[in-house]
Amino acid sequence: MPFRPCAVIPTYNHVSALNAIIARLREEGLPVIVVDDGNAPEVAKRIEEICDGKEGVTRLSHRKNAGKGAAILTALDYASRMNFTHMLQVDADGQHDLSRTAELIELARKQPDAVVTAEPIFDDTIPKARLIGRWITHFWFAVNTLSLRKTDSMCGFRVYPVETTLQTVARANIARRMGFDTEILVRLRWGNVPVVVLPVRVTYPEGNYSNFKAWDNVEISRMHAKLFFLMLWRLPVLLAARWSRKRDTSRHWAGLAERGSMAGLWIAVILYRLFGRRVCLVLLSPIVLFFFLTGGEQRHASMGYLRRAWRAGMLPREPGWRTSFRHFMTFGGAALDKFAAWTGNISLPDVDGTEDPHLYESETSGRGSFVLTGHLGNPEVIRAVASLTNRSRVNVLVHTTNAVRFNAVINRFSRSSSVRMIQVTEIGPETAILLQTAIENGESVVMVGDRVPVSEGGRVSWAPFLGEPAPFPQGPYILASILKCPVYFLFCLRHGSRFRIYFEPFAERIVLPRGDRERVINAYARQYAERLEVYLRKAPLQWFNFFDYWRPGGLTPPADMPSSAETMEQELSS
Repeated sequence: MPFRPCAVIPTYNHVSALNAIIARLREEGLPVIVVDDGNAPEVAKRIEEICDGKEGVTRLSHRKNAGKGAAILTALDYASRMNFTHMLQVDADGQHDLSRTAELIELARKQPDAVVTAEPIFDDTIPKARLIGRWITHFWFAVNTLSLRKTDSMCGFRVYPVETTLQTVARANIARRMGFDTEILVRLRWGNVPVVVLPVRVTYPEGNYSNFKAWDNVEISRMHAKLFFLMLWRLPVLLAARWSRKRDTSRHWAGLAERGSMAGLWIAVILYRLFGRRVCLVLLSPIVLFFFLTGGEQRHASMGYLRRAWRAGMLPREPGWRTSFRHFMTFGGAALDKFAAWTGNISLPDVDGTEDPHLYESETSGRGSFVLTGHLGNPEVIRAVASLTNRSRVNVLVHTTNAVRFNAVINRFSRSSSVRMIQVTEIGPETAILLQTAIENGESVVMVGDRVPVSEGGRVSWAPFLGEPAPFPQGPYILASILKCPVYFLFCLRHGSRFRIYFEPFAERIVLPRGDRERVINAYARQYAERLEVYLRKAPLQWFNFFDYWRPGGLTPPADMPSSAETMEQELSS
């Protein structure tokens, strides 16, 4: 059946934002179902005035208040009868950033079997009691789904596959009130329905009215208890399904579980401030051990990389599980160093290379620059140095939700910053114009060169890397050619108790000839891979790509791929 989405707004005592929400959804071309969940006559009258006569808007009514879950089920049943394939749920209180609606729908279009849900990024307007309550629910959701992936199961901004959801409801007695959002997500996960998340800003409007009552906590607690014992009953089946998901090595790096939560980041910040790095590492080690033991996919990827590094002569002995655990602990230490850099515990005297002539010239010349880096060492130290020296503004392109969450924490503790984080999945015209303006203002644009594109249409170049072909993104070189500025290569590695910045010219300017574009991009990708290997030899345990780097998403190299550094040099010289 062709993809046919609609939207539902269940409403009880919420009408102030209803008209604006309907208008925004209609702008996206979505048919809208409004469910009046047994409102008082004066409220029901207002809902009728808002909905009736609007093109593409259907109003359904309950005679008595039956609960949020019941309202969504009424809409799902109607959507099924109208042959809609997917239904977007939108809460009626106006909390969610509806500008992300099109992205949610597009994710559902690309993965029609999945539930696509917003992952809220809260501002300071969220009441502390609600934040704590959500953390408790996140914990029980993780327990009952045997998942370490951070998922906000209470968010009311998500897309359901209609028939799959109705079939799941038909097999179980699911909560019809406030527990519905969480329980349906648990049940769908038990049925191996994928969950895709998208970060969305959430603001609690001034004077926001909540339908959540004190006794709802009792109902939700009963729901969690029920699901817990049902989980124990299903445990063998759930463990088997989880194991099969772990063994799937064809997934893209961006689809791997984002382990941890905002609460965990705040705890790490507090521990670091109280005890310092050494004590904090000791306290962190049981957590890292837990992730090491339960993260089969990440552990397998770590061992694959370490074995290649050993065969390339970067490690003194063949790696085993102890070396892999050291790799995980090094990553944990790097996370602590991020906090140290942004909270003022790493100062300029702790960092070597800040007065490198190439670095100093790029920051003070007034010319913009494009900087290639990667997931080696700790680039956050470089960003902190940029803030401390204030020599030039730095624009960092990031892909993941984790980056947004992490920076929400460090921005609370950073006294000043000349760094702007720009979250992107692909470079569109608006982003390109923004970056071109930054270059013209003498700023730097920083982009990693060791992660293949998130978007399906993203192109890669294959290059020899640790003795085997590996894919590298073409995007950095295409963007650098558009920006028409000098290109540099930059890493920051930890050596003992100190840091060292490595900064070198990569190209005075990248030019991609129209008739020879692919060959030149491939040559630059091989140049990047060669320099990356050079710096890996300095700190092989500081490379943090915990996924199948050589075959991400099932990618395979072309049969006729050039396989030597000499070929790369010949192509560049020609």
